[in-house]
Amino acid sequence: MTPFRSSPPGVILLLASAVVALALALYAYFTPLTGVTGTLGALAVSVACAVLAVMAFSLGVAGNHTSRITLCVLIVLLLLAICFAALLLHRGWICVAMGMGLVGLTINAVRSVRANRAAHA
Repeated sequence: MTPFRSSPPGVILLLASAVVALALALYAYFTPLTGVTGTLGALAVSVACAVLAVMAFSLGVAGNHTSRITLCVLIVLLLLAICFAALLLHRGWICVAMGMGLVGLTINAVRSVRANRAAHA
């Protein structure tokens, strides 16, 4: 069984949270009177959310155990960085989306461990 088929719920939740956060960050960047319209911080959060979406997709198709662990560590760091930047921009809903992404990453990790144990048994 391939890694993508063994853990889609967590990857899908992580990808969905990245897309929702990207939409919220772009809304804050482009909509007048949000307080962060046209700022570099809102643009940076938007780019970081797009990178997170690409990394979530890469996690779904990564086959090597080492690459999956590396991606998980980088994704956790990116989730924390986006949440911190969103707090500085007073965009709490982006932090909520990052929390859901962390839940998705946890689901992915738990399912991967269970799949590895079943394969070795």
